[in-house]
Amino acid sequence: MTTVDRGRIAGARVLVVGDVMLDRYWFGDVERISPEAPVPVVRVVRREDRLGGAANVAKNAAALGAEVGLLSVVGHDEPGERVAELLGETGIASHLHRDASLPTTIKLRVIGRQQQLVRVDFEDAPSREVLSDKLDQFVELLGRYDLVVMSDYGKGGLAHIGRMIEAARAVGRRVLVDPKGDDYARYEYASLLTPNRAELREVIGKWSSEADLEARATKLVERLGLEALLLTRAEEGMTLFERGEGGFVRYDVPAQAREVFDVTGAGDTVIATLATLLASGAALRDAVSYANRAGGIVVGKFGTSVVTGDELFSERARS
Repeated sequence: MTTVDRGRIAGARVLVVGDVMLDRYWFGDVERISPEAPVPVVRVVRREDRLGGAANVAKNAAALGAEVGLLSVVGHDEPGERVAELLGETGIASHLHRDASLPTTIKLRVIGRQQQLVRVDFEDAPSREVLSDKLDQFVELLGRYDLVVMSDYGKGGLAHIGRMIEAARAVGRRVLVDPKGDDYARYEYASLLTPNRAELREVIGKWSSEADLEARATKLVERLGLEALLLTRAEEGMTLFERGEGGFVRYDVPAQAREVFDVTGAGDTVIATLATLLASGAALRDAVSYANRAGGIVVGKFGTSVVTGDELFSERARS
């Protein structure tokens, strides 16, 4: 792995588009079981809000030092206001559409005894009218950024992703996609996809061996016209299937040995690191290696978190 010039990251300009959510954490004490049902009673003593989904991707890229813009849709409600407030604390250029008919997506986690006891989701899909307006603004924003990240959480915020990819590639912008669901045809001609093992199995089926995986993955890259596919494999690290001059090249990166505390948002950190380094001029394989390192750091943190530039480039992170 070549050492990346950290000084160039300040010039990286990344546009993140996709499904934004508010991650809410209620922390409490558990001292008894409810007499109404066999469940713990949590006395909430602290509450915390964090940016989730595409907003967490944007926050991770900003934490590394990139200039970041975020384009998404939230509701005209208290959680939407809270998302805007949190974005204002990060220096991210916020391009949020507000839809009075749309409740902002919330993931509420109740934590007791340092363990997640329950998660409650509040969500709905935005109207196509709002999404159409967002597409127009997306085209206008392309000139300000070097690279685009599409963060697809399946909440409806990327209904026009095919047209967005086409518009970005037409002006020479790389497009990285964190995919969702089993219809990868909608990501045709993106630069790179970053599925995890479960997500990729939904699309190419269960592989019987590493050779079978390689055959299926490269076939998918060929069919979709991608530059590459990065498979994130948890304890097995990452595998990059990259299109080369003489065919496909496989690049395996082993997982870094770290204690896994919480995998929430790890995929956001990985794609944000990839995007930031690629936008700063790093080679793809180097960007993958650093993204793997960032993923190893963030799973040691609680909840939706970020990796800073100091953490990523420290000597300790390399060991």
